[in-house]
Amino acid sequence: MNKKLYCLLILIILLFGCLAPKYQRPAAPVPAQFPYSKEGTETKYVPEIKWEDFFKDEKLRKVINLALENNRDLEIASLNADKLQSLYRVQRAQLFPSINGVGTSFKESIPPAVSGAPKTYIEELYTGGVGTSNWEVDFFGRLRSLKKSALMRYFSSVEGYKSARISIISGTALSYYALAGDRENLTLSESTLNTRKQSLDLISQRYENGLASEIALNQARYAYELSRTEYLRLKTIVEQDLSALNLIAGKTVPEELLPKDLSSLQLPDEIPPQLSSTVLLDRPDILSAENNLKAANADIGAARASFFPFIGITSSFGSASSDLSGLFDSKSEQWVFSSQVSIPIFDFGSRWNRLKASKVDKKIAVAQYEKAIQTAFKEVSDGLYQKDQIEEQIDSITKLVSASEETYRLSNIRYESGVDNYLSVLDAEKSLYASRQQEIAINLLKIANRITLYKSLGGGKE
Repeated sequence: MNKKLYCLLILIILLFGCLAPKYQRPAAPVPAQFPYSKEGTETKYVPEIKWEDFFKDEKLRKVINLALENNRDLEIASLNADKLQSLYRVQRAQLFPSINGVGTSFKESIPPAVSGAPKTYIEELYTGGVGTSNWEVDFFGRLRSLKKSALMRYFSSVEGYKSARISIISGTALSYYALAGDRENLTLSESTLNTRKQSLDLISQRYENGLASEIALNQARYAYELSRTEYLRLKTIVEQDLSALNLIAGKTVPEELLPKDLSSLQLPDEIPPQLSSTVLLDRPDILSAENNLKAANADIGAARASFFPFIGITSSFGSASSDLSGLFDSKSEQWVFSSQVSIPIFDFGSRWNRLKASKVDKKIAVAQYEKAIQTAFKEVSDGLYQKDQIEEQIDSITKLVSASEETYRLSNIRYESGVDNYLSVLDAEKSLYASRQQEIAINLLKIANRITLYKSLGGGKE
């Protein structure tokens, strides 16, 4: 090759070998520290806390493992990652020439009127060999940009799988504790129903003996039926909770693994203080958005490269013969080498608009990346604020339950002594039932807050 041409090609490769813009991570559009976070002695990094260590309850861990093995959403996310890995390998293979085995046969009848021969002439040609067809020499980085784009989209799908995995772990735990809380509510409702049934029977006897009024009897009957309606409603909720747990687990959870109530379960770990919002950059969903941004950045390089010449090479080595039996004779060797250069001149703006679209795609990817960070920041901030409020509510509700129990006890004494009517007992019982329900609800909220914060801070990785 001419030295000047060789040097020119080297210069072109150096200047245009990588036409994609240099990637720079956008600045996080959130404050450097979370609001409502507190200084503390614990410094354990939440994404490093394995879910097996965070969730202490042995039965719950077994149910989570069931979900990781059988959940269909997680399976779909895994298959999507496998698919994009294959597509990346397809794109990477475009950088190298494909070697193909080729055989051809040609047979043509040439009449005397054409050949001038006294009779029809049969012309034959047989070829066979191996070679490559129109392999693109990637001087300007088009194929490399497309390969990088495919690789980044594969990485994004991997992070998407990790994000789905974290969601399955936290979702299973939330469903499990919700079932436990509603079962505890059902037990409380059943206990209240039994108490009101006993009260109804007692007042009925007293009414028959003229010791209770008809109003008291009707009040007791109303309270019993109201409690029975509540009990049936909670039974339905418990069955729905069980169906939801089976769905996320991907199969029917064995009865021996199901929770009895909240009080019988071990709670998840307390979330350590987390001040810096940079922890969000390691969340799988944010890493997935960033990899999509890198893919869009590489697509710009591929679009820019389309403005430069296409250089293709076709070559083959084999044999040719006018007689099939002589195709593999030593004197029938044949080789072909050809190159093609295609220079874009005018395409009615197709390339310009493709480049413009790729730049818009990058802007969209930047906006999606920034939104993912802002959404994550909000989730953590809300969780930290709720965490502080829950502690105060627990203290308040504990005192409320204690006061309600004492009021109910005194109301019963006053009614038995004839000082007060039965309506006061019902009101006190109603208040006690409501306060105990609130106690269950706030304990469940405390657990859900820990799980949500663990997920929001990127916990649950393998």
